[in-house]
This record gives sequence, C-alpha cells and structure tokens, in this order.
Amino acid sequence: MEFQDVVRKRKMVRSFEDRPIPHESVERILANARRAPSAGFSQGWGFLVLEGKQEAARYWDALWPADRRADWGWPDLFNAPLLIVCLSNKTQYLRRYAEPDKGWTDMDARRWPVPYWDIDTGMAALLMLLTAVDAGLGAVFFGVFDQAKLRATFAIPDEYTAVGVIAVGYPKPTDRPSPSLKRGHRAAAEVVRRGNWH
Repeated sequence: MEFQDVVRKRKMVRSFEDRPIPHESVERILANARRAPSAGFSQGWGFLVLEGKQEAARYWDALWPADRRADWGWPDLFNAPLLIVCLSNKTQYLRRYAEPDKGWTDMDARRWPVPYWDIDTGMAALLMLLTAVDAGLGAVFFGVFDQAKLRATFAIPDEYTAVGVIAVGYPKPTDRPSPSLKRGHRAAAEVVRRGNWH
C-alpha cells in the first residue's frame, strides 16, 4: 500500500471480527515499533504483547471488568486478538543521558522540557497503528487508567509506565466511528503557522 493511502486509511477501529491474525503480522508490527526515533537512541520503551484470545482476556478481565464492558458502546472491541501495551521507561532516558557522550551525570529529570520517554513511546505506537493498516488490519489506541492493577496483573516493573494499549484485529464492516469525528479536522490555517505564529 502506498504511504499516503496508509495515512489516509488510518482510523481508530473499535469493532473487531472474532478471528486470529497471522503471527507474521504481529512480528512485523513489533519490528516497526522498534524503528521509532528516540532521544539519544535511548529506546526507553517496552511492549507487553498479549496475542490470542486467552492472553487478551487476561487484560480485559483485570482492567475492564464485566460491569465496565457492559456500558461500553463497542462490545466487539473485546474480540481483538492482539493487545500491545506500550510502556515508557523514564529511568532508561536518565541513565542514557548520564553517559559520557551526553554528560548529564546528575540524572535530573528537570533537564527535560517534555517527557521524551512518553513521546518516543507514542511515536512507536503510531508506527504500530500505521503498520496494522498496511497489513490490512484495524487498530485502536486507548489509555490505561489503573497502572497499579496493570503492573500487578502482568508483573511489570515499577520503572515502566503504560502510555496506552493498542488493540489490533480484522475490522468488522459494522464498525462505527466515534461521535467525536463529527467535529471534523481543524482547518490548516488554525494549526499551521509559517515563519511566525501571528
């Protein structure tokens, strides 16, 4: 698929068919995530892969209990045969920038104007979303609202923070878009400034 087609077709899919995806597609998605840029080539991310219905069910059961699922407007989200928890590791960045070629030996997080560990993990997530589209799949990125429960359920070390989860699968033809899309894209003139902001 042409790159512009991938970008144009990328959308958040929330309804999946109840069927597995090829393992090769999973590996391609993960390989492309590892190609994301990262400050100082720190690569301070981690990806918890839950492949198959049983593995995905462990996530849903722990973090989306039945009462929460009952109120969710897209029940076929829970058919997704692949979940990838995208985790950032701030400590890895602080350690990397304390190395001789960077020289911030105090490892002070205040040196960072923005949390690049989260930003870089987000870029890896976007590469996964785009790769899913290129592979003929659908995907959605959503947040994790109980970090402690996630860590306890999957034995994730404390230095990792879940930036979000990507659910991947074959989109159902009946998948309906989020009502938020009615807002439309902001006009280019509202978001793009050239040479100066005003």
